[in-house]
Amino acid sequence: MDALMASYASGSDDDGDEPAPVTGAAPDPEASAALPPPPLDLLQPPNFIDYSALAQGNRVRSFPHVEGIYALHVYIPVVIPFDARKQLTLVMRRAATLVPDLYAVDADYALSELCKDEQKLEKVLLGREFHVSLGRTVGIQVDQIDSLVAMLRQKFQSQQRYWMDFNKWEHFVNDDSTRSFLSLEVTRTGLPEISRQIHMVDEVYRLHGLPEFYKNPRPHISLVWALGDVSSKLKHAAKEIEKFQSSISSSKNCNLRCNFSRVVCKVGKKVYDICKIAD
Repeated sequence: MDALMASYASGSDDDGDEPAPVTGAAPDPEASAALPPPPLDLLQPPNFIDYSALAQGNRVRSFPHVEGIYALHVYIPVVIPFDARKQLTLVMRRAATLVPDLYAVDADYALSELCKDEQKLEKVLLGREFHVSLGRTVGIQVDQIDSLVAMLRQKFQSQQRYWMDFNKWEHFVNDDSTRSFLSLEVTRTGLPEISRQIHMVDEVYRLHGLPEFYKNPRPHISLVWALGDVSSKLKHAAKEIEKFQSSISSSKNCNLRCNFSRVVCKVGKKVYDICKIAD
């Protein structure tokens, strides 16, 4: 599985003049003990959440810094519907008891701390944007960006809306075994459509000399991560979560259902809309 990007912006093509280059220098030892908390407003609103005690994850970038090379990621944005968050909140609380030292994907806040406050858990973990990868996260030369984006837009110009059912809890490990993930996988509804889209991205990657996606793609969104390869723990956790969900819900068909409506290409810090289906 691709190593995840540091964050996904929600801007458009004109949110910057040039994409930010990939940087992979080792973090400053004095600054790497913990990520800084989000900036706080001078006047705190009534629903203010204090994040300062939550940030414990430590991120190391996957790409070395090379001048003129930018991190490329093509994906389907996924936002968890409000009515699905209540059960997922219960699931994440259960996961925190099964596997210690889990962190929210991209936010890098400790799950055990988030679980102490339902508002924090829903806002920091479940209220953010997730993604289904359609291609590997790779480095791209600056002179390839315009061509690649144009080809992707041409490929995806006739896409239609479809449902994606994230119906199975699964674990994944990134390519260099530095992080493991607890994820929701699409194994039925939506799988044929996503597989076709992955093939389309592969064709564009191939024309630009970039590595194609995995031979047997398994579309998913990752919610939490742990340091290193902890496959056995997450495999056990996934089974226990399935049992737990069966005991609290009569629905066994789907953990999360979302509508496909958009494909995004992120190059460095710049985000390009590849296709967007009107509501």
